[in-house]
Amino acid sequence: MSTPHATRPSLWTLRFISVEAMSGLVLLAAAAIALACANSRLSHAYEALWQWRPGFGMPLLPAYDLRFWVNDGLMTVFFLLVGLEIRREIHDGSLSNPRIATLPIVAAAGGVLVPALLYVLVGSTPLVRRGWAIPTATDIAFAVGVLSLIPRVPPALRVLLLTLAIADDVAAILIIALFYSGGMAPGQLLLIAAGIALVLLLQALSVQSALAYVLPGAVVWFGTLRAGVHPTLAGVVLGLLTPVSAVFGWRIRRQPAPRTGPSGVQPLDPPRAAEPPVVRVEAILHPWVAFGIMPLFAFANAGVSLEGLDLGAEVPLTVGAGIVLGLVLGKPIGIVLAALATVRLKLAELPEGVRWRELVLLGILGGIGFTMSIFIANLAFPDGPLLTAAKFGVLLGSALAAVLALTLGRSKSAAVLAETPGNTTSDGFERRPSVGACGKRRPRGGAKVSTRS
Repeated sequence: MSTPHATRPSLWTLRFISVEAMSGLVLLAAAAIALACANSRLSHAYEALWQWRPGFGMPLLPAYDLRFWVNDGLMTVFFLLVGLEIRREIHDGSLSNPRIATLPIVAAAGGVLVPALLYVLVGSTPLVRRGWAIPTATDIAFAVGVLSLIPRVPPALRVLLLTLAIADDVAAILIIALFYSGGMAPGQLLLIAAGIALVLLLQALSVQSALAYVLPGAVVWFGTLRAGVHPTLAGVVLGLLTPVSAVFGWRIRRQPAPRTGPSGVQPLDPPRAAEPPVVRVEAILHPWVAFGIMPLFAFANAGVSLEGLDLGAEVPLTVGAGIVLGLVLGKPIGIVLAALATVRLKLAELPEGVRWRELVLLGILGGIGFTMSIFIANLAFPDGPLLTAAKFGVLLGSALAAVLALTLGRSKSAAVLAETPGNTTSDGFERRPSVGACGKRRPRGGAKVSTRS
């Protein structure tokens, strides 16, 4: 039957949003603690912690510091989760229907181009222009977390934000690969190919255990590191290779046709066995990434020392101003203009319940860059005044975007509450009528409802 399959994406989106909303508060707390540590007597201990070089006894790897293992090691798991989300959305989610996916994808492209152009216009020197990609990123966790603080938001807007953020992640991955990965060592690509081949072999053998893919994944990660490609891209590759069907590999050919019962109905498989790896692995990783890896990354990178901040100098001031303008102005302008052009050209249409005011809110939420913008800033600038100014600009721009989104969203929610009282639940989700077996609305008290259009 198609009904359970159709409801799975929406239920998964709601579960995803609930975890992301709670993790946004954890991210905020981690960033606040990092800022407090970096601007107190604990600043030296804070920096010493991340400059510590743990010895893992790996002969092929040099002694990297702790911040490297967070940014390039643990963040690979975050990008694996991103790859899984993209793979699932392409299969049966928002990205499966090209017309539905067109609006947020084109809007995401506008949200990348306009902030980059604004930053380049502000910064004229080549050194400053290295940070052009910093205001192009969107932090999924913080954006959805801020949206969760706005009551009575149309559910379609949440799906749009999630899809836009996923497309934004794809753009960030491409930007990192093309502009911030350094020189390539083509000979090491054979190591990456060997790891991918091992993954495909295990899938062909229908190996279901996720632990079996850790070693091939580590080979791909090590190959990207040695090849000069940013190692976190290995997570995206592995995520996109994850099967979307519960049964895959040679088992599909050997599996006999399902037997039917006396009434001609096929017996149901156990729910866990019917869960595809892309959903199962994502469900396992998501809480660990949301409440562990991302807050740890925020704590490792959000510790901006205001004592070393020198906005009186021209170059750091230009970097900070360009990032703030890109996040606060460039993001909403790019997203709204791209969406407007797409709708006017009849390439896409606005979802039900979403009007242009909601799209402005979507654009402002896209300006919450935070962890992804800091991630790119670490690649764009070395340690020093420019990196400090870039991180400060990211924090200030993201905070301004969050305040603007809350102000606009809450002012609109008051009007919606006056117009349609009782239409939403206390957590802000739309209150949906009960649905009968044929998909028609079932009235309360057994009264009949006309189905005439």
